[in-house]
Amino acid sequence: MRPLCTTCYGFKTIKLKLKFMKKILLSATLLIAVCISAQAQFSLGIKGGVNFSKINTDNLSSSSRTGYQAGIFARFGNDLYLQPELYLSGTGGDFHSSDNSVSGNAHFTNLNVPVLIGHSFGGKNLNFRIMAGPVYTSILSKNLSQSLNDAYADFGHYKNSTLGFQAGAGVDIGAITADLRYEGGLTKINSDFGQRQNLWALSVGFKLL
Repeated sequence: MRPLCTTCYGFKTIKLKLKFMKKILLSATLLIAVCISAQAQFSLGIKGGVNFSKINTDNLSSSSRTGYQAGIFARFGNDLYLQPELYLSGTGGDFHSSDNSVSGNAHFTNLNVPVLIGHSFGGKNLNFRIMAGPVYTSILSKNLSQSLNDAYADFGHYKNSTLGFQAGAGVDIGAITADLRYEGGLTKINSDFGQRQNLWALSVGFKLL
């Protein structure tokens, strides 16, 4: 019969204690998360609206272009809240030279992911909000008019994604929510000609939960 290895037995005991402590810590973490979630208000809804986007660029004048947005949002919290969103949008801009000899437009279909921190004040069925936060935009498709491509060979070298910020205000009336926001570009959508996109957006949503 082989003698019992006290060192091995000690290691096994330590491992068992560590596993037990990990289970206790995990259970405590889950319990704390459940308690926080139980006290925090949660909303889930759909939203849609219009935007008026513009691409500021060097050497050319630009004007705004009317687009759309449609998607979902979630809201965590009460007076102070966190609101992540996911929606599709259509943005772009119209361009022309000072003598109007060159003109064209760019149009993008995007997937937008803003993460906003906001503060609400007012009653349960009527409250007002302010919010701000970063937004990540992935450009799913690009369409640039041929006249601009002919005049500026490097004009359409648009990035596949950009990072920006949103800031605005909103109001909730029962389950209906409405926002007015400004979005600015933190990164250029195209380094050539200093192109940077910004927009105003007006949206209306409905809380499903």
